[in-house]
Amino acid sequence: MGEDVESQVFPNRWARASGPGGRGSARDLCGCIDRMSTRPRRPTRFHPERQDVTAPGWIRLLELVEEAAADGREVFTPLVELTAEQRREVVTLPPTIAQLTSVKHLVLYGSNLVRIPPEIGEMRALEEFTPYTSYRLHWFPYEITRCSNLRRSTVSTRALYGNRTLRPHFPSLRPPVAGAHGDDLDPGVWGATTIRTCSVCDRSVEGVRLHQVWISRWTSGADVLPLLVNACSMTCVGALPAPTEGYVRTPHTGGPGIDQPPAG
Repeated sequence: MGEDVESQVFPNRWARASGPGGRGSARDLCGCIDRMSTRPRRPTRFHPERQDVTAPGWIRLLELVEEAAADGREVFTPLVELTAEQRREVVTLPPTIAQLTSVKHLVLYGSNLVRIPPEIGEMRALEEFTPYTSYRLHWFPYEITRCSNLRRSTVSTRALYGNRTLRPHFPSLRPPVAGAHGDDLDPGVWGATTIRTCSVCDRSVEGVRLHQVWISRWTSGADVLPLLVNACSMTCVGALPAPTEGYVRTPHTGGPGIDQPPAG
């Protein structure tokens, strides 16, 4: 190469979103979905991890949410304020994200999250959502569809249930059952430790038969996401919009027996 030719430098657009390093890894490994292969799929399950609410990373995250709610910031990048060890301790977000009504861009780059709480639906100002390279985040709550201003997202789609490239299975959901509410559910079975309200009508699910279904929908101008619906009745299930074309054509209960369109 001649001396007059300048080398091209490509900027790292995520340099400020990854957070500081540390002695340990910021993420756990996840083998739920083989993102490099289209061979026949094994059944999948929800991640069973529970959030350790005594962990320093969790306690610091609670503080950061309170700070962001108080100052009304529009861009929230909490993980850059945590060490690598602390980021590994956080497997979900706190319900208090409902207070972040001014946040327009939520950045969760490279997180160790395995679930997002339904309270994200209260972030009505949200315009951009960036959980990129959060490889253990395979699905999202249906309540995210309440973020009507959401127009941009950056998601590692090969890690998602039912993605078009690989078509991994969705976890099988339980038949309608009463009593699936409260604060001590098995997240490996229900996808959450707490289910209080209907994803569709927002009424309490206490004392009713909970109907869980999957639906794949555009939630921004970029990504189709697998959404978990916790419905209080078949009426609410019937009120769901049509799934995005190219995905399972109706709300469904997951499992290997669900007929998905071909991968590719």
